[in-house]
Amino acid sequence: MPITDTEKIQAEQAYGELMTLLAPNINEEKRKLIRDAYELAAKVYQDVRMKSGKHYMLHLTELALIVVKELGLATSTVVAAFLHGINNRTNISISQIEKQFGSNVSVIVDGFNRVSAIQTERLSFQSDNFRKLFLSLIDDIRVVLLKIAHRLYDLRFPEDIETNKIELFYHEVKHLYIPISHRLGLYIIKAEFEERVMRHENPEVFHEISGKIAASKDKQDVLMREFIQPIQRELVTQKFDCNFKWRTKSVPSIYTKMKAQNVDFEQVYDIFAIRIISNSSLKKEKEDCWRIYSIVTDLYQPNPKRLRDWITTPKASGYESLHTTVKMNDGKWVEVQIRSQRMDDIAEKGQAAHWQYKGSERKMDAEDWLNQVRDILENPDQINFDYSYRNSNKYQSDKMFIFTPNGDLKQLPKGATVLDFAYEIHTAVGSSCNGARVNNRVVPIRHELKNGDRVEIMTNKKQTPKSDWLGFVITERAKSKIKRYLKEEELKEAEIGKDILLRKFKNWRIHNVDEVINKLVKHYKTNTSIELYYDVATDKIELPALKKLLLQDENSEKETAVESETNVQTKKHESYEGRDDYLIIDNSLSNVNYRLAKCCNPIPGDQVFGFVTIGSGITIHRLNCPNAKRLKEKYSYRVLQVKWKEAIDSTSFQTALRIGGNDTLGLVGEITKVISDDMKVNMRSITFDTRDGKFDGRLILQIKDTKHLEQLIHKIGKIAGVEKVQRLDQL
Repeated sequence: MPITDTEKIQAEQAYGELMTLLAPNINEEKRKLIRDAYELAAKVYQDVRMKSGKHYMLHLTELALIVVKELGLATSTVVAAFLHGINNRTNISISQIEKQFGSNVSVIVDGFNRVSAIQTERLSFQSDNFRKLFLSLIDDIRVVLLKIAHRLYDLRFPEDIETNKIELFYHEVKHLYIPISHRLGLYIIKAEFEERVMRHENPEVFHEISGKIAASKDKQDVLMREFIQPIQRELVTQKFDCNFKWRTKSVPSIYTKMKAQNVDFEQVYDIFAIRIISNSSLKKEKEDCWRIYSIVTDLYQPNPKRLRDWITTPKASGYESLHTTVKMNDGKWVEVQIRSQRMDDIAEKGQAAHWQYKGSERKMDAEDWLNQVRDILENPDQINFDYSYRNSNKYQSDKMFIFTPNGDLKQLPKGATVLDFAYEIHTAVGSSCNGARVNNRVVPIRHELKNGDRVEIMTNKKQTPKSDWLGFVITERAKSKIKRYLKEEELKEAEIGKDILLRKFKNWRIHNVDEVINKLVKHYKTNTSIELYYDVATDKIELPALKKLLLQDENSEKETAVESETNVQTKKHESYEGRDDYLIIDNSLSNVNYRLAKCCNPIPGDQVFGFVTIGSGITIHRLNCPNAKRLKEKYSYRVLQVKWKEAIDSTSFQTALRIGGNDTLGLVGEITKVISDDMKVNMRSITFDTRDGKFDGRLILQIKDTKHLEQLIHKIGKIAGVEKVQRLDQL
């Protein structure tokens, strides 16, 4: 609905008030810049209304008034107040705004749009990180101040805001803008924020306390006048020029005290606050404040634990004042704040007032003030007013903040990749990461992230860390996790390679193992024997070539004695039941009849125990046998300790494997080749079923021991298309 004549008059009146406030500080060029922004906004928003029906231009003008009256900002921020978000409603770009209104305005508008796009639902959990993110996303601190002004308007006029947004705005104010306002010394704005948030969250408590304050107002006035009179008389006698202000503390402050002290309203400690403001010169203001403190504490009993000296050491926001709490004649406690007029202006107006008192030699410009504001936000525990203008490059942070899909924030160094972020989430997520959706766009693990990105990591259970990952991750966490995994994998592979090599040595009748290993390390130029074993396991060193190398140095008599592994494997026995050579029972018994349990089919290397059966001798079970727990609980007196003797080369044991994966051409042939040719394992039976592109296989094999089985499982697992290999309990 178009703007009416009445609404045009209202908007122009508000605009006139705005220009009157700005008049002492702007020239004709700046006046025209503001007018151009106002007219452009009026054209764009001519038919736009707020939820309450208020015309949008009146909203923008009232926002600009807050910017000037309550934050002390001027031309660039006022123009940005009229233009913020305009590029999202029209085809007007940020570059066009810069061309017409200057870079200061375009930077504020662009920064406002960026921080407004941040999802703040999880703000309460990470408010410090959100504050840092705000600072890192913006190039001009006036963006934050414009956001403060906007949220102040939103809370003053909630009827103008869409219902689904107002709750979030209260949430932002509570966890973000109240702390920022406090740090900046914007105490009046902070107090209003707190009252409006409390009125929204705890309306009944707010109105109850407000009612009690109002009901006792007349009585409070009398008490305060009686309290102040003796102080006034003494100050006049000692020729002090002072003003007095007094107030009941804010409702949120009183409520906080009630909760902290666990008392009712009437019992709250120091509900009243008196402010004594001296018109002292800059040179004498601190001395005068302490003299006034002495007068007050001579008249009324102070509580020494409640003395707060922010004159000697100002707060980070620049706040300076001397606070004490004294007892009235009726026993009530009153907080007394003592400060100079300069200190009071800073306390009322925040940082904007500070520069009025820098001295006559040099007046700080807006850039100095804005840099001071940023300094306070970034370093809340420090303050340094006496510094010159600093290069803005100082504020280019080397950190950035990335959102998880749930809205949580993770801090990373600039230049971090998707993989760095994945490891920041969890080691398992990083190790299985194979890409990500960044702002809903699929990117690879090498993709470099930008501040404020929203990242959803994609994983694949077949993915594992690779050595080349170290070339593009930059966080120490990611590097250390990748290196640790690679080292662990190298050690696992090396262990398998060692078993393979030692088994070969045994088959080749090579006994001086240590000497031979040292020779091979030198020949293949590996740094350690572990590297040698790793190269054997990963087929970088081929066993036929290694065998040939060793046999070249043996005499012909030894050469004839060496038996090939193939001949040894063909001599394996298929039957194992009834053998007593390979077990020791109770560490003392031998030559005892036993059999291997069919419920778990143990093989040498398995952790086992013996169970005495009635009429059938001893049955050997694996410790993780499905029946183990029941047997041990019900018949513990029939359980024997059992361990394997060292196995004889010619003996093999039956075990079953289940293999699953993608049904690809030639896959079964590759599996059987690894089993028969590479590992020299005899297969007793093999069955494969396929369905919907997947296969499920079951094999019964003749295995020497668990190490032999682990090597076989490892080899089969490396075949492309195989997704799982597992040992079965029953044949």
